[in-house]
Amino acid sequence: MQPLNLGRVPAIAAAPGRIAAIGRDVARQTGGPARVLLVADPVLAGLGITGQCHDALTGAGHDVRRFEAIVSDPSEADVLAGVEAARAADALVGIGGGSALDAAKMIATLVAADQPIEAYRLGGRPLPGRTMPLVCVPTTAGTGAEATAVSILSGPDHRKYWFHDAALKPDFIILDAKLTTGLPPALTAATGLDALVHAMEAATNRSANPGSDIHAFEAIRLVLANLETAVARPANLEARHDMLLAATFAGIAIDTAGTALAHAIGHALGSLMPIHHGRAVAIAMEAALPFVIEGNPRGFGRVAEAFGLGPDATLLPGAFAALLDRLGLDRSLPGPVDPADLAERIAAPENAAMCAATARPVLPGDFQFLARRVVEAAALDREYA
Repeated sequence: MQPLNLGRVPAIAAAPGRIAAIGRDVARQTGGPARVLLVADPVLAGLGITGQCHDALTGAGHDVRRFEAIVSDPSEADVLAGVEAARAADALVGIGGGSALDAAKMIATLVAADQPIEAYRLGGRPLPGRTMPLVCVPTTAGTGAEATAVSILSGPDHRKYWFHDAALKPDFIILDAKLTTGLPPALTAATGLDALVHAMEAATNRSANPGSDIHAFEAIRLVLANLETAVARPANLEARHDMLLAATFAGIAIDTAGTALAHAIGHALGSLMPIHHGRAVAIAMEAALPFVIEGNPRGFGRVAEAFGLGPDATLLPGAFAALLDRLGLDRSLPGPVDPADLAERIAAPENAAMCAATARPVLPGDFQFLARRVVEAAALDREYA
C-alpha cells in the first residue's frame, strides 16, 4: 500500500475578473476594514493591474499602502525592506509572478521574526508563525508559488536559498485569467514550462505519492492542452484560466512531493547569470531527461502516457524537445558558462535536497556530465532531439 501525503491547500477562487472581489476576501480574513500592504511586481503598475487591485481594496474600506521594490529573483535585502513596510499593516496581499509572491510570503512571515534572515535559510530553523492574513494573486501561470510553503530568495552571494515553513503558505488564492493576458508570448511559454516541469518532477521523484499525483497529472494535462493556445492567442481567456489552474495544481504537487534535478540545475544556472527561471528549468529538463528516466522508467512512463505517447518513457525526451521547439523557447544562455562552475553550483548545499529527491541517484561524477549536457542543450546541440 503506497502512503498518501497531501498538505493543506489554501482556499482558491478562480474566475476571470475575480480580482474585483478582493476587498471582500481580505475583509473576511481580517474581520473588517484593515490596513493592507500591497506587495506588487513593479511592472504591473504600468499595465493597470496594481491599480485594479488597489481600487478594489480601497473600495471595500481598506487602507492600502504599496510596496513595489521587487525585482526578478528577489533578494533577501528586498524582503527585509518589505518587512519594515509591513510592520504597520494588518494584512498583506501579494500580486505578480513568482518573484513577487515569494517576496510577499516571506515579508508576511518575517514580521514576527526574532532572528536574522540567514538563520532560516535551507530550513536552518523554523520560521515564526505568521501573524497577519496573506492573500496571493498570481499574474503568471508558472511558479505555483501561491500554493507552496516555500520561498526562494537570492543572498548577497547571488546564490538561491530556499526557505520552507507552513507559515509561508497563504490563506487565500485568487486566480484571475484577465490579469495574465498582457504577458508576452515568450514569457507565457517560459512560465508555462515551469509549471510543466514542476508537475513532471512531482510525479516522478522519490516523494511522489497518490496525493501529489492527483494534482501533478492534472497539471500536465492542462498544460499540454492549453499552453500552445495561450502563447498563440494571448487573449484566449479559457486557455489562460486553465493555465492558471495548471500552475496552481503543479504548485500543490511540489508542495506535497517537491522538485528534483531539473530544478537543482535551473537554480544553479540562475545563481550564475540573469536567466528567467522557467526558461532555465526547461533547458535543464531537456538536458536531464534521458539521465533521470533511467532511475524511474515506470514513473516517467506514466508521464509519457500523459503526453499521449503510451508507456514508453524513452519517447519522452523527444516529445519534450518538440514541445519546446513548437513554443519557440530560446535555449541560449546570457553568457558563456564553464561546465565546471555549473557543476559546482548544482552540487552546492542549497541544491542538495533537490538532487537527493531525484529517483536516479546523482553521484559526484554525474554533476560534470550533467553540466556539459546543459551547455550542449543551450547551444541546440541536442543528441536526443
